Amino acid sequence: MGCLYIVPTPIGNLKDITLRALDVLNNVDIIACENTKHSQILLNHYNIKTRTISYHKFNENIGQNKIVKLLQEGKNVALISDAGMPLISDPGYVLVKELEKNNIPFTVLPGASASVCAMVMSGFDTQQFLFYGFLKGKLSEKIEALTKIKNINTPIIFYIAPHDLEKDLKLIFSVFGKRSSKIINEISKIYEKNIPFILGEKISFEPRGEYVVVVDGELQENILNNLSIEQHINHYIEMGLEKKEAIKLVAKDRNVAKNEIYQQSVILQKM
Repeated sequence: MGCLYIVPTPIGNLKDITLRALDVLNNVDIIACENTKHSQILLNHYNIKTRTISYHKFNENIGQNKIVKLLQEGKNVALISDAGMPLISDPGYVLVKELEKNNIPFTVLPGASASVCAMVMSGFDTQQFLFYGFLKGKLSEKIEALTKIKNINTPIIFYIAPHDLEKDLKLIFSVFGKRSSKIINEISKIYEKNIPFILGEKISFEPRGEYVVVVDGELQENILNNLSIEQHINHYIEMGLEKKEAIKLVAKDRNVAKNEIYQQSVILQKM
């Protein structure tokens, strides 16, 4: 029986890799890569000639079966993502669950993670924090997810793609209100940025790489509750939600029954 090695790779500077990671990548039989062309840059830099195969979110089931078969044949396999720790907002979870189910050995090497680096760089209290990752789903699902975590009194770490940065920050502000935050980008690269800002402020940014946004956990009053019921409902409708969804979120914001908000909206409509 072979072993799967989960190997973190540099998130920026190619020198940010451990000696053990290089040893494993050199000596396993196969390296499973999220993107073989991207990973080849790292492998070529360290003159690693190990055979590579593709394993990404669009072929997870097929790739998983292939890797399991290789391991059962006695091959040792390394799993890497494009950058950082595999499985953290990257493919690999379903593979690990399959290995556990079939009692196939696997291990994890310590190494780079953008979330941990960003948390340390933020300057916020690092004793406790919440890693959220990417906001996913429909707009209503994103708002509902943010509503569930807005009262957590610890820093919260988000991953945001460059094309989503402006709208996601606006969305987080609409639920969290004003809070001290940091945008951290291009960690350990030449153009590394650590930008302090307050949620709700307009900021300028370059669409370069993925962004890590750390929002401080200091709880503040929800500014939406200062609006009238009608304005509060219209705020969510203007964001693209149906009225029914808007009423549900207003009720959550104000900690009252949904029917109470609905009845008040009916009265307002008749006025």
